[in-house]
Amino acid sequence: MAERTVPQGSRAELITDTALDVLAERGMRGLTHRAVDEAAGLPQGSTSNLFRTRQTLLKAVVTRLMHREASILAIEEMPGPHDGTAALADALALAVHRSLSEHPGLVIARYELALEATRRPELRTAYDTAGRSFREPLHALMAAAGSAHPEWHTRSLIAWCEGLLFTCAAGADHVAPPDHETVRRGLTELLHGMLGRS
Repeated sequence: MAERTVPQGSRAELITDTALDVLAERGMRGLTHRAVDEAAGLPQGSTSNLFRTRQTLLKAVVTRLMHREASILAIEEMPGPHDGTAALADALALAVHRSLSEHPGLVIARYELALEATRRPELRTAYDTAGRSFREPLHALMAAAGSAHPEWHTRSLIAWCEGLLFTCAAGADHVAPPDHETVRRGLTELLHGMLGRS
């Protein structure tokens, strides 16, 4: 691959974005400083100059993943509690469908990082911190919408979304992800059950 000329300010993003691509394509064992340099078209040693150890690279990749997923999920654009379950279901369905249809590699990279975090306590901390940036606003939305058990309902809602993402990105249904309307209908049924609405 031809070497790219990259402004210094964006080099960290280029490296961490490329590392996410490498994770999705080659798995955790294929993620090396050299592999990232080659895939990014950067001189050898560029990745290790910014991220000396594998651990610092992985933590930076988790942080970059959090920022990229935040733009996909657009949590700040989620409807308010008074907009109704249909609006919330539609917004969540859009985010889930966008992840599956436009960013499947990012979903796979996240699962690679999640599994690695089970073996590295320091990475677990970074991964869990990233997860709270989505879970906490969703918990607040569920509480404000009248959930009798917002903590449990938030966990169940996230588990439903995570289960769908996993089975479509890496599981048995990976060849045929559902369309936006199917995802929206499933989320609507789930939210109605939680909030006691017909």
